[in-house]
Amino acid sequence: MFSLDALWTATVLYGAAQMTAAQDVYYKIGTPDEIRESSRTLAYDLMTLYKGNQSGQIPGVLPGPPSSGLGDYYWWEGGAMMGTYIDYWHLTGDHSYNDVVTQGMLFQVGDNNDYQPRNQTIGLGNDDQGFWGMSAMLAAETRFPNPPRDKPQWLALAQAVWNTQAEPGRWDELCGGGLRWQRQFFNNGWGYKNGDFFFTILRCRSLISDFFSAIANGVFFNLGARLARYTGNDTYALRAEQAWDWLWNVGFIDNQSWHVYDGGHVEHNCTDINRLKVSYNPAVLIHGSAFMYNYTNGDEKWKYRTSAMLDSFFKQFFKNNIIFESDCESGEPPCTTDMLSFKGYCLRWLAVVTQIAPFTRDTIMPVLQDSARAAVKQCTGAPTGRRCGFYWTGGEYVDPQKDNTTGAGEVMDVLAAVSSLLIDETAAPVKAGQGISPGDPNAGLHDAEANKVHLKTITAADKFGAAMVTLLYVMGPALVFFWICMDETKVTTNKVKKEDAASQEPSGDSAS
Repeated sequence: MFSLDALWTATVLYGAAQMTAAQDVYYKIGTPDEIRESSRTLAYDLMTLYKGNQSGQIPGVLPGPPSSGLGDYYWWEGGAMMGTYIDYWHLTGDHSYNDVVTQGMLFQVGDNNDYQPRNQTIGLGNDDQGFWGMSAMLAAETRFPNPPRDKPQWLALAQAVWNTQAEPGRWDELCGGGLRWQRQFFNNGWGYKNGDFFFTILRCRSLISDFFSAIANGVFFNLGARLARYTGNDTYALRAEQAWDWLWNVGFIDNQSWHVYDGGHVEHNCTDINRLKVSYNPAVLIHGSAFMYNYTNGDEKWKYRTSAMLDSFFKQFFKNNIIFESDCESGEPPCTTDMLSFKGYCLRWLAVVTQIAPFTRDTIMPVLQDSARAAVKQCTGAPTGRRCGFYWTGGEYVDPQKDNTTGAGEVMDVLAAVSSLLIDETAAPVKAGQGISPGDPNAGLHDAEANKVHLKTITAADKFGAAMVTLLYVMGPALVFFWICMDETKVTTNKVKKEDAASQEPSGDSAS
């Protein structure tokens, strides 16, 4: 028979083991104060990977892009990081980085205050611009301190991004509507109306290029839904619903499983759907759908859409309630640098969904809590003993060098996971009449007179210049081919998977 002494000894040993395990975790998240302190340290560590606030560096961007040899990151991820810090401030009350965020957000607005800076033209996608616009929208929704009066304002910046993407020149007639992945005809991913050679050489990018993409249209939908709620202007909501309907009708949202696929090519009328599934595609739609639910005062259609996609999302991207990038985290090819940051956006958006669509709270909060616990458990890396990796379900730290990154996306993910636990103590996004950010419904729409081409007499220098342009036009495709192939060798090239077994959700969008 087990003696009382033996039982007491076993109990003590078990308790000691539990305490040791707890002490091994640097970041504590047991109380709101512990969450704030852990978030503060994570925010500090993330800022050490950002150079934009240092002398001689470019505000707003993480080191990169990869083709430059300066770092791992593309332009859009700097905008996503700014959004992470806006949420950090909103959730914790710590304003330590507000000036850095304002500096970065304003430095990248471009000549027309619409997040289309000229030095990003060669690779600027609709989704890239959209991520900066969503961060500006977040600043307006959270009442983030306004910029100086002589600078562009948060709401107006978000409106400018939306307006430029809502123009007829962006919403393409091919594939029955929708935004292309890229915004310029010469960008990789435009759709390649310029001929078979140009299309063929661009094939060496990835299967997430040269098509209409779910994320570009998902971001446009998301931004429209949020602008509708913030301004009370139904035009944004109507266009948001149009974007949703297009995604549904073209099949990028699977009408049976509610999986969200990555896109399709223009020359196939978007019927050659790439079934790559990444977490931020459904997450940005869930977030936007919740805003539409709130804006429409609880319309059952948007409640159904939010619930159905949320259920599909949990089945596809969570293991034991821990977020998991299913299409790349445990297989080959590995996740790209971009993908390594997706978990954070998903968790931040889910947290807000609990506020504006409260019927989701009991479903979402357990996955936020379990994901945060798993995230901090693996943050044990050298040299600080608190460095974070990307792989949460295994419970052990994996050095970001495994994926050839410095770890900015990885720590951004953990910061989002931890700080989002404070969502119940935080005010919901403000709406019409509650905000402090000045808007401009015509932002981003340029005067027709300003865009007129004023002709002048052609000179010999002009003729020489024209000859050089012609030469570059002829040689350009070869140069682009070299750049593309050198730039993104890491991106998935053969990742078209067979569809998972159909979910148990009702077939079709019956609430439409």
